[in-house]
Amino acid sequence: MSSTQPPAEVALDFPREWIEFLDPADEQHLVRADLTWLLSRWTCVYGSACRGIIGGRADDGCCSHGAFFTDADDENRVKAAAAKLTPETWQHYRRGFKNYTEVDTVDGTKPARRTATRSGDGPCVFLNDGTFPAGGGCALHAQALRDGVHPLKYKPDVCWQLPVRREQDWITRPDGTKLLQSTLTEFDRRGWGAGGHDLAWWCTSSPDAHVGTEPMYLTYAPELTALIGEAAYRKLAELCAARLKSGLIAIHPATASAQAPKRRGGREPASPRQV
Repeated sequence: MSSTQPPAEVALDFPREWIEFLDPADEQHLVRADLTWLLSRWTCVYGSACRGIIGGRADDGCCSHGAFFTDADDENRVKAAAAKLTPETWQHYRRGFKNYTEVDTVDGTKPARRTATRSGDGPCVFLNDGTFPAGGGCALHAQALRDGVHPLKYKPDVCWQLPVRREQDWITRPDGTKLLQSTLTEFDRRGWGAGGHDLAWWCTSSPDAHVGTEPMYLTYAPELTALIGEAAYRKLAELCAARLKSGLIAIHPATASAQAPKRRGGREPASPRQV
């Protein structure tokens, strides 16, 4: 492998370790967590090793398409954040919610609103170019940092949750009791639907993005707390730390690849190098 060729993405199917526990603050809330993912060393590499989900558009990152809103609270949060932006901080400044959002469909039938794109094939209207004086990347993210708050307070749900996938379902146990089950796992290519397999690159499967200095359950603490609650996150962190100390069996293959010793490429010289 040459120094310029990226490491191959790992396969989507591999052994994972899971843990289940009841939320200490709610006995009807069961958390099911993917330890293989949460103990991985994934980290966002936008602006460095990120190759973008569309070939040749690394500067887009994962912002090549508009972000669908999950509910009215999601829309209202983004409205309030967008109102803080100005032409000096938002390259593609637009006034009015309907001017920076569009109605589309998630499944081809049901209408849903999302952030607008600059053109038919994107990227998101909130994405500033790298040459913009106020800085490249998400204008909402940058505004949150200027205001001293976490970006999840300003960005659409799908944007700050990626690449964690949370699924919630009411389940019935054999004795008839019902629980809300929250499942936390990796938002891999399949999370995008059938089109996910056509992405030019996806970070969760790439060793290039598994270079964090700490496990993901720590670096994504604010996001995980927002997804399952403070008490549940504290319990999750306790269990993750214990599993890490005892030794994870099913290590994420992208993390394992990133941490493996690098092999030397090319031929050895025919004779010792003269110095």
